[in-house]
Amino acid sequence: RDTPVGSLPYSIKKRVEMARALVSRPDLLLLDEPAGGLTHEEVSTLGGLIREIRDDQGVTVLLVEHRMSLVMEVSDRVCVLDFGRKIADGPPSQVRQDPAVIQTYLGSTGA
Repeated sequence: RDTPVGSLPYSIKKRVEMARALVSRPDLLLLDEPAGGLTHEEVSTLGGLIREIRDDQGVTVLLVEHRMSLVMEVSDRVCVLDFGRKIADGPPSQVRQDPAVIQTYLGSTGA
């Protein structure tokens, strides 16, 4: 409670940033690369937090993220861009199978 945010662990700082954004009770929350610099375990925790914000607080979450596993886990709809050009748009199950998405982001095995 009395610890300056600047001295907190990086993953906690990310949560504080999200909490600050939610204080004003927005209808939409834009998260730009929220998983950047986080461990696999921290990304898993982040995914749960994003789902909670979306489901329990009714906030629409616009997620800009390169960790496709997180995107596919928390999204109802995914729009994939490649150098500013939309290459896929739809539910995660559909986007995950799109050949352009596989080639550009997922590799041959998918996410």
